[in-house]
Amino acid sequence: MIYLGEPVEHLIKEYQENEVEELEQTTMAIFITGKEDPLHPPKDIKIVIEGTEVLNELPSVATAFAMVFGLIFTLNLKYPKRLQFTFEFVQKVLMELDGKKMTPKVTRLTTQLYSTE
Repeated sequence: MIYLGEPVEHLIKEYQENEVEELEQTTMAIFITGKEDPLHPPKDIKIVIEGTEVLNELPSVATAFAMVFGLIFTLNLKYPKRLQFTFEFVQKVLMELDGKKMTPKVTRLTTQLYSTE
């Protein structure tokens, strides 16, 4: 996400139980209740789409990200505008789904990753 110029905070957000308004106004995000670190796992990791909690009690942020991608792809949702390059990279480069047409930003990153220099 960082290499594509998209802040991580647009997708992964720390959440407190009293911040219901932020959750309801969210288009798409992964909410973490409590900090995630190796010694203290978060209380909850949930996925919110259009202000509605669709999954909760996920085991990790990585699992949550994979689930978000799967939900977007399965439900044929548009990628959030502020995260379009991240999800395009996952779809076209990592998953190799419809990888012929890529935006210049994703093409540039892909070229840099696969260059042998």
